[in-house]
Amino acid sequence: MFCNQCEQVFRGTACTDVGVCGKDPDVQSLQEILLYGLKGMAAYAHHARRLGQVDEAVDAFVEEALFATMTNVNFDIPSLLDMVLECGRKNLRVMEMLDAGHVQRFGRPSPTTVYEGTRAGPGILVTGHDLVDLDDLLKQTAGTGINVYTHGEMLPAHMYPELRKYPHLAGHFGGAWQKQRSEFAEFTGPIVATTNCILIPREAYRDRVFTTRATAVPGGVRIKDNDFGPVIAAARRSAPLPEGKVRESRVGFHHSVILGLADKIIAAVKEGRLSRFYVIGGCDGAEPGRNYYSELARLTGDDTLILTLGCGKFRIREHDYGTLRLNGVEVLRLLDMGQCNDAYGAIQVAVALSKAFDCGVNDLPLAIVLSWFEQKAVAVLLTLLALGVKNIRIGPAAPAFVSPNVMKILQQEYNLQLIGSSPAVDLRGALAAR
Repeated sequence: MFCNQCEQVFRGTACTDVGVCGKDPDVQSLQEILLYGLKGMAAYAHHARRLGQVDEAVDAFVEEALFATMTNVNFDIPSLLDMVLECGRKNLRVMEMLDAGHVQRFGRPSPTTVYEGTRAGPGILVTGHDLVDLDDLLKQTAGTGINVYTHGEMLPAHMYPELRKYPHLAGHFGGAWQKQRSEFAEFTGPIVATTNCILIPREAYRDRVFTTRATAVPGGVRIKDNDFGPVIAAARRSAPLPEGKVRESRVGFHHSVILGLADKIIAAVKEGRLSRFYVIGGCDGAEPGRNYYSELARLTGDDTLILTLGCGKFRIREHDYGTLRLNGVEVLRLLDMGQCNDAYGAIQVAVALSKAFDCGVNDLPLAIVLSWFEQKAVAVLLTLLALGVKNIRIGPAAPAFVSPNVMKILQQEYNLQLIGSSPAVDLRGALAAR
């Protein structure tokens, strides 16, 4: 790397010649946190803009924040930390716009059962996050005899009535992003990658990969407009898929659905039949340590509710958590709230519950355990911190771009903690915290 401050090449994450350029590791860390948060927020804002949702204040902040990371602009730790938290506040607004755009375009979400596997005949697999792309593809494939399947974070698309009204939205295929190289090789039809979380494709399926707009991979075909004709042509010449059901899943617990049960949830808490809420989700990954999340979820009690979102859901959903009876209504203990894009919903549920119980969010019987991997997870974490949410656990490892001193600040101010080696020990600590 090259340091713009002292004009010398260096190795690592920060220039070691602080006396020359004055840019210490903590300043470097905060600037990197801000940049990663901005990248995550930009991904959400891109989706929102495609749905007609924009905010000039958000755009102005992006410009100001990027300027603050330039050479010789801001080496002041308190002001940089303020800007990092402002990024979290602006990201809340962006996620609010995205949520509103989805509901306005695709209808109010509702719980639905999703077929997972394949149907006999030609098919197209859609991965990523962009529901507008999925909608356009469904319209263009209507009446062609080609089935369309969601993959990864596209699973929550089935909760929207204006998407699931298409009979050829045949189901869901596959799990989280890190398994795609084996899953895409198994799927015989074309794959459409609408956003990030697409890996460099293997030779076995490279000629069947299509990407949209900013997303691109070597060997794939990039679609710059909304014409999915090349994808449809590829589906027609591909080998048909076999009939093969793997499972069924229940999705669609949008924040409006959960808040529709608020009176029953509140009564169950007051009567002692519902003891705790857990938010367990985020980004999944392949590195060791992520089985922590599945073990933690299985250890939660039968009188608790688990809210999950993001591709981290695939880490914990294999277990049958049963149901919880809330004043005559049977509710699944594991409630899938949607994509990482739907983190706004979990925040809305927490805020609504705090108002109902006349307490702060930090006083709720709520534990938040997040798995992180990329920039959107950083943006969501910054939003939670900007809202003053404390006692969050993240993992499986500390972000490399957070310096020890910056981590110390976050621990002192928000009690931000890394997950431990034992889910049982962490669970006891979370129970004792409130």
